[in-house]
Amino acid sequence: MYQYVLAIHIIFVVCWMAGLFYMVRLFIYHTEAQEKPEPARTILSEQFEVMERKLWWIITTPSMYLVVIAGALMIHLHKWYMIWPGWLIIKLLFVVGLLVYHFICQNKMKQMARGKFTWTSTQLRLWNELATIILFAIVFLVVLKSALNWIFGVVGIIAFSIILMMAVKIYKRFREKR
Repeated sequence: MYQYVLAIHIIFVVCWMAGLFYMVRLFIYHTEAQEKPEPARTILSEQFEVMERKLWWIITTPSMYLVVIAGALMIHLHKWYMIWPGWLIIKLLFVVGLLVYHFICQNKMKQMARGKFTWTSTQLRLWNELATIILFAIVFLVVLKSALNWIFGVVGIIAFSIILMMAVKIYKRFREKR
C-alpha cells in the first residue's frame, strides 16, 4: 500500500509544482499586460484571470490537497509519527513554507482579479524562484535523508538562491535592452 501512496504523492507533487510555477508565470504576464494600451490591457487581463482561475481551482489546489493527504497517509503507514526522523521534520517545515507560498499566490490571484497589482514583474520572477528553492530543499532532504551534510546543504541552497537571483537580474537587463 505504501508504494501506491508514494506514487500518488509524487505524481501530485509534480502537478502542484507545475501549477505553482505556471501560476506565477501567468502573474508576470498579467502584470506586464497592465502596461499595454486599451483595449489590449482589458482583453489580456480578462483572459489571464480566466486562465489563472482555472489553473488554480482545477489543477493546483486539488493537487496540493492530494499531496498533503498522501503525505499524511505515508507518515501513518510508515509509522514515522512514532520516531519523527530529523530529515522528515525539516522537510515538513519546508512543506509548510510551500503551503504558505501557495496561499500567498492565491491571495495575489484575488488581488489581480480586483485590479490591484502591487508587485512588479521582476519581483514576481524572484517570487517564482522561491518555489524552486523550496522544491530543491525538499527533494534533497527526501533523497539524502540523514546523510545530508547540513553545512554543505545550507551553503548549497544559499549559493543556488544567489545564482537564481543573479539570473533574474541578468534576464531583466537583457529584456530592457530589447
